[in-house]
Amino acid sequence: MKKKLVSVLMATAMTASLLAGCGGAADTAADTAESTADAVEETAEEATEAVEETTEDAAEAVEEATEEATEDVAEAADDTDYGTGEIKIWVADNVVDFTKEQFDKFIEANPQFAGYTATVEAVGEGDAASNMITDVTAGADIYGFAQDQTARLVAAGALEEVAPENVDAIKSENAAGAVTAATVGDTLYSYPMTADNGYFLYYDKSVVTDPSTLEGILEQCEAAGKNFYMDLTGWYQVAFFFGTGCTLTYESDNDGNFTACDCNYDSDAGLVALKEMIEVASSKAFQPGSSAGDAVDYAAIIDGTWDADVVKAALGDNYACAKLPTFTGSDGKSYQMSGFNGCKLLGVKPQEDENKLAVCDALAQYLTSEEVQLARYNAVGWGPSNLNAQEDSSVKADEALSALSEQFAFTIPQGQYPGDYWSNAEALAGDVTDKFQSASDDDLKAALATFQETVVGLAQ
Repeated sequence: MKKKLVSVLMATAMTASLLAGCGGAADTAADTAESTADAVEETAEEATEAVEETTEDAAEAVEEATEEATEDVAEAADDTDYGTGEIKIWVADNVVDFTKEQFDKFIEANPQFAGYTATVEAVGEGDAASNMITDVTAGADIYGFAQDQTARLVAAGALEEVAPENVDAIKSENAAGAVTAATVGDTLYSYPMTADNGYFLYYDKSVVTDPSTLEGILEQCEAAGKNFYMDLTGWYQVAFFFGTGCTLTYESDNDGNFTACDCNYDSDAGLVALKEMIEVASSKAFQPGSSAGDAVDYAAIIDGTWDADVVKAALGDNYACAKLPTFTGSDGKSYQMSGFNGCKLLGVKPQEDENKLAVCDALAQYLTSEEVQLARYNAVGWGPSNLNAQEDSSVKADEALSALSEQFAFTIPQGQYPGDYWSNAEALAGDVTDKFQSASDDDLKAALATFQETVVGLAQ
């Protein structure tokens, strides 16, 4: 095409030169020049069209080759012989039937795994982790557990790393707190299943007309002769300490060992939090506890989504939910109650058979997908960790989940904590309802110093 352009231009130059030597032929030269210009323009247009056609053909060829390569990879994967086997799955009792149904759908959608069957057993998140740590070999191939068990499970060799091909999708599709909870060191070890493990306020709106402040709630409960329930042990007491600005978090390595602890309870902020706990415990409306099923004659209780149906049955038309209230500290400042936010995770046990491991990974990914998380919510009310599922209209209309979501803005993701942290926090709560009721500020400061030294020492 370039040669053609050059030839035309050379011919044009020669013609112009000849005509310049013949003064009587000026008009002819002008006509010839115009004609030549038209020819050049037409030729350029032809060249441009040819280039565009060639580019389009090349692009189509690349696209077709890419599609063919993708289809070949998919066909190769479908042709893989995954063998046969049985997968043992542990989940909470109320999702056993649901999980069996989902496994059947998984096999139907993935016929290459048709050689596998599943045994789904009712083992709750807490028991599942303990059983796996006790005997990994006899444990389930796939199991649900609470996020605070991740480090222990990794240290026990009970968790396989998430399949590399699933990591990016998990991180981008789920709430950041759930992804953090599924991670130890810099390695993702499990599949986020929910983001509903936290607490908020349930209340009887005929008694508690203003749930915005803790002092107001206690006063209204006292005036009506009703109870206010709150657990002051480790998981719940951080609502006060984190609310005043204290920190208590642990770092762990890739093996699940605790390497450091960041704690500042031995501080002015810690003293304000502890004194507020003591103040709450001194109210005649206060009752220790967080299980609505065990609570009696209450107008307010700090609990989680798992007890929503129980509270609805107890309060009837007066059922209401809200984020946790604020409180006025001993320093005269207002503080928003905080807390942990957590989740349920799905783990895969290490396997000797690589084919079975591939099936388990694919199944775990499916059971925690957007579609299944939303179906699980509709079946049993578990709050999704999947970001798209969280935006579903039915999820957003759920009063308990909405209150929890609002509260999550003031909480921190629950990371990994040593088992002895919880026992020390429980002991602190016992002192709040006992000897701390008459303790001086100096005594309280000394207790906080001892507590901090102990929990920091758990990581050394």
